[in-house]
Amino acid sequence: MGIASMRPHLSQDDIERLMKGETSEERANIAHRLCRRIATDALTDKERQHAEDIIRILAEDTADLVRRTLAVALRNSPRLPREVALKLAQDIESVALPVLEFSPSFTDEDLIELVLAVTASKQAAIAARSGVNSELCEIISEFAASEAVVTLARNKGASWTEKAFENSIGRFSDNDEVKAAIVNREFIPVHIAEKLVSLVSGQVFDVLVNRHELPAQVAIDLASGARERATIDLVEQADRSQDMQRFVHQLDLNGRLTQSLIMRALCVGHMSFVEHALAELSGVPHSRVWLMIHDAGPRGLAAIFDRSGLPRKLLPAFKAAVSVYHETELDGGTDDKARFRSRMIERVLTQFQAIPKDDLDYLLEKLDAYSGQAQASADDETSGKVVRTG
Repeated sequence: MGIASMRPHLSQDDIERLMKGETSEERANIAHRLCRRIATDALTDKERQHAEDIIRILAEDTADLVRRTLAVALRNSPRLPREVALKLAQDIESVALPVLEFSPSFTDEDLIELVLAVTASKQAAIAARSGVNSELCEIISEFAASEAVVTLARNKGASWTEKAFENSIGRFSDNDEVKAAIVNREFIPVHIAEKLVSLVSGQVFDVLVNRHELPAQVAIDLASGARERATIDLVEQADRSQDMQRFVHQLDLNGRLTQSLIMRALCVGHMSFVEHALAELSGVPHSRVWLMIHDAGPRGLAAIFDRSGLPRKLLPAFKAAVSVYHETELDGGTDDKARFRSRMIERVLTQFQAIPKDDLDYLLEKLDAYSGQAQASADDETSGKVVRTG
């Protein structure tokens, strides 16, 4: 049913009352009837122009009720002209919020400009849209009020980026609601989880540990200040999430990419971390660092070691650990990584005696842990064989 065929239902008197109705309720009722048809009927080009003219008149009505009727009735419709959507976005909140949250009439640039210019509640409406692209997400995280950032964190349709996480935590590190909303997202990067450990507590802390596969002891160590001991246990998670380069870069930015951390990682076989760490410190691409460590002989290893700024006194231990890594293989069985790391640590301890006490204590503790894990798996496998043959 087109605009022209509405005449039996919308008389000339109705149109006059729409323009000059004595009460806002009268005009709102007529506006509702008309807007519903504009949103759903098939329109010719002429009818569309007529409809847009009426929409512009409604947007100028002095009564809030009429303008809100227009905003609600056409909030999902692409037939709401862009300039009218922008006008309504600047209106009072009861008029603006439905359009800001739902209208498809805005461009991406419109939404960015609006975030920078509107109130917190309006920012939150934009953050609640069914799709928030990465650029808009970053703008909200960097400039919007906490109310909007919380809404954004709860929005499954928001495309969060590394920068958005960094912005939000940096700006709202003391805001429990923002932190809880971020922790409750389906996924957060490893280095963001690491940052959050020391910023949250109670139930939010438990969610962080359980939802994001952060081992409880790692979280406790981080929260209590034993950051380096715990960071090494996050390396494997960064490797699994293919986030190693970003993880290493974050450690370096925060002054935690230490020689001790790199050496400990090497001694337990976290070679990917070591490669990316030396690439980060030296400014050499990872592919070239890999060749210098694994395929360029002792001189290549020494060269990248020196370029990374690591102390020469650690080079013998570093060479020994790399040699052990090349000579030690995964056996393909259950918990073969635990056995591999046990053998790595045992051989490093045997070949290099001058290990600093803190690192020695750490490696001995890890040796116990990996050995225990490997033994438990062996016991389980033996038990399983007994059951199958019984």
